[in-house]
Amino acid sequence: MKERDESRLMVVDRAKATISHHRFQDIEHHLKPGDALVMNDSRVIPARLSAVKLETGAKIELFLLEEISRNEWWVMLKPGKRVKPGVQLTLRQRTGGLTNIAAELLEKNKEGHGRVRFNLQENILDRLDELGETPLPPYILRIPDAIDSSRYQTVYAAQDGSVAAPTAGLHFTNSFLQQIRRQGVKTACVTLHVGHGTFAPVKVETIEDHVMHHESFHLNEFTVNAINDVKTNGGKILAVGTTTMRVLESVYRSYGNPLQPTDGRTDIFIKPPCDFGVVDHLLTNFHLPQSTLLMLISAFAAPGKVEEGRELVMKAYHEAIRERYRFFSYGDAMLLL
Repeated sequence: MKERDESRLMVVDRAKATISHHRFQDIEHHLKPGDALVMNDSRVIPARLSAVKLETGAKIELFLLEEISRNEWWVMLKPGKRVKPGVQLTLRQRTGGLTNIAAELLEKNKEGHGRVRFNLQENILDRLDELGETPLPPYILRIPDAIDSSRYQTVYAAQDGSVAAPTAGLHFTNSFLQQIRRQGVKTACVTLHVGHGTFAPVKVETIEDHVMHHESFHLNEFTVNAINDVKTNGGKILAVGTTTMRVLESVYRSYGNPLQPTDGRTDIFIKPPCDFGVVDHLLTNFHLPQSTLLMLISAFAAPGKVEEGRELVMKAYHEAIRERYRFFSYGDAMLLL
């Protein structure tokens, strides 16, 4: 789509088990004065770096996964099997030339990820715009271009740290958000830095055995006050994306209502059956099969009712395929009321 908010919108009414088709901007008709739109303001960093081995000149890709401390990160190595702890690397610029930034592989974990230290005075985060590429999802089989650096980013992104976009928010424009605010809807943000594990499929036979990835989050006092005020006065909370949902429901499980400002890490696994304490409406994109995100959607579709939720979501997805909705990161949206 030429404009972010020209996407299509499927509306699923959970109480009536009905499905209808709209344009994304029609979401304003499902918000009332006194409601709140809560978004994830994490910013995607250019997490895909190129390096060479100091001794041999062999090319190595470093995909930043998680910051351990200043200039020390867990990374995914490609190719990774022949890269041993102790190897010395030199980073390359995005344009291909070598830099004077050295890096050392300190260790590898059982998953094959490496702990890397970047040897420079300033923070590597401050150099990523010249070094890194936009970390498009693995199912987008092309090299990122200049448009991706802005389009694969929400217009309200503010806090560096994600290696994947909170994609439900990609549909909003600044002007549309202003329009929503003018009709009396509050807007507020949480921060959850989306990790690469968001793409990990469930491979175990029993979903209780699936190990969720941890992601760091921040829920500030302004957002807490806005949500508590809306809930007290009978308004509805619309979570923009599953990442926002995970923050709000994680904090609810810790404190109940009213919510409390919180910093932490969450590995919450929202799956059927599940009850929800904060979120009333959920805006999301269409997800990969066998993903924990699809399980979250099924849990929300019919809280506490496993089969009903699964049937409604499968019905919606079959209809989305029939109606040629676009799936995944740059896709269309679904609103569950």
